[in-house]
Amino acid sequence: MTELFDRHRPMLDAALAAMRTRECWSPFPETPSGKIYGDSARAEGAAAFEALMGKPFDLPGHPEARKLGAEVSPFGPELGITYPAAPVESLIAAAEAARPALASAGIEARTGICLEALARLNAMSFAMANAVMHTTGQAFAMAFQAGGPHAQDRGLEAVAMAWDEMTRFAADARWEKPQGKAAPIVLEKHWRIVPVGLSLAIGCNTFPTWNSYSGIFASLATGNPVIVKPHPAAILPLALSVRVLRAVLAEAGLPADAVLLAVDLSGAEITRDLATRPEVKLIDYTGSNTFGGWLRATATQARIFTEEAGVNTITIGGTDDFDGMCANIAFSLALYSGQMCTAPQNIYVPEAGIDTDQGHKSFDDVATGIAAAVDGLLADPARAAGVLGAIANPATVERAAKARGLGRILRDTTIDGRLASPLILAVTDGDPACDEECFGPITFVVAVKDTDTGIARAADLARRKGAITAALYDTDEERITRAIDSFAQAGVNLSINLTGNIYVNQSAAFSDFHVTGANPAGNASLTDTAFVTPRFRRVMWRRPVH
Repeated sequence: MTELFDRHRPMLDAALAAMRTRECWSPFPETPSGKIYGDSARAEGAAAFEALMGKPFDLPGHPEARKLGAEVSPFGPELGITYPAAPVESLIAAAEAARPALASAGIEARTGICLEALARLNAMSFAMANAVMHTTGQAFAMAFQAGGPHAQDRGLEAVAMAWDEMTRFAADARWEKPQGKAAPIVLEKHWRIVPVGLSLAIGCNTFPTWNSYSGIFASLATGNPVIVKPHPAAILPLALSVRVLRAVLAEAGLPADAVLLAVDLSGAEITRDLATRPEVKLIDYTGSNTFGGWLRATATQARIFTEEAGVNTITIGGTDDFDGMCANIAFSLALYSGQMCTAPQNIYVPEAGIDTDQGHKSFDDVATGIAAAVDGLLADPARAAGVLGAIANPATVERAAKARGLGRILRDTTIDGRLASPLILAVTDGDPACDEECFGPITFVVAVKDTDTGIARAADLARRKGAITAALYDTDEERITRAIDSFAQAGVNLSINLTGNIYVNQSAAFSDFHVTGANPAGNASLTDTAFVTPRFRRVMWRRPVH
């Protein structure tokens, strides 16, 4: 059962090396190029997606009581795909039945299965890109990267971290304790990796694979069967993933039911019933603080790993590249219409303005400079479509429309169905509107007394409400040092003076720890040791050697 492990060992070793050095590395090319994936890969991926439309989704051997599915592309058409759906009791029973064999398979076999599944998912990245695009509203290029190679990177990172932790200590030892003139005490000792139980992965609408793969693959590698519960509006990307995993498991001689799909409809979700089952010992969740709080209060039998809402910030104290700063911020605000968990919302600017390479800029100069950069970025309709994508949830469009009254409009949003461009508002320090997450294409430029006040406001907000990212633009090195300390104490990752083609939104597997787990935006980090070690226990048996 170690054939797959041996086949993919070089990839695992490279992942382990990158994980330790934190250098730039990925085995999965992020560019949707025919030179990399094959000249026909794009057309084949589109055809594979089209072939799924309007039909029942095939998931051989999966528990099924009926077919469910009501996905609608944010770009217009209904997908018309129905999926095998089963009662909670049937899913739990099937997963429990698969649990002993998965646990007994051993570390190498499970790791090999995960690595093979990731390789197969990478080969179907173009089909996955179409599935992600038409369930989330991401533009194609972003759907390819985030839904394909970048998600696969995070899955591989979790497998590598799990492997590293499970093999950190010896699996057996000869223990010999001297007894002076008496014969020594000699024991043989053996340690077994014991999975903790069933795992539930609760997917989100905006990044169904990127946010889910870490938990799915970490649990599977450590021997825990996984029930994958997609968001009702974004089932297909995770259904495709489940199908690949089930196929690899079956080919390896293990129960396919070690990975299951839990499908439901909006308004008739089964998530709460699943999450509170006593057999479920692990829950991975991405979504609102409200449901995250409910999970922590109610699903007390499980270890819960969350990424939740937060208010990401930018503080501007000065810059030696004003145009580059504005362009960088504009892209971060516009990318996927602000629907990324890392997208900035509040921009703190001193009310007296800042010093730049173009001379002193007033508060309004900075604010209108950013707004103008957004206009320039989106001036070409084709480019705008590729950056903005579409809005995943109609409620986000409504939120952007209502937000117009929350401040002085610097740049108005344009709304056309499920398409919306960034709304940029000017507000004063202390305005309650910017004290909560306003998910979507909504930005507040906040006038503060000075840069130190802006840093203090941003760090305090991260501590109180949570933040995944923070950014700072400044030319004062002493103040930058103070800011680094402030944001570290607030438990939020900080980016400083980004002006090129790297953005505060981006998080690189094997290098960036996504979410720190140190503020209310989430209690887990992708991917550190604390993310994988609670998924298994070491149990010993020993006996004397005669």
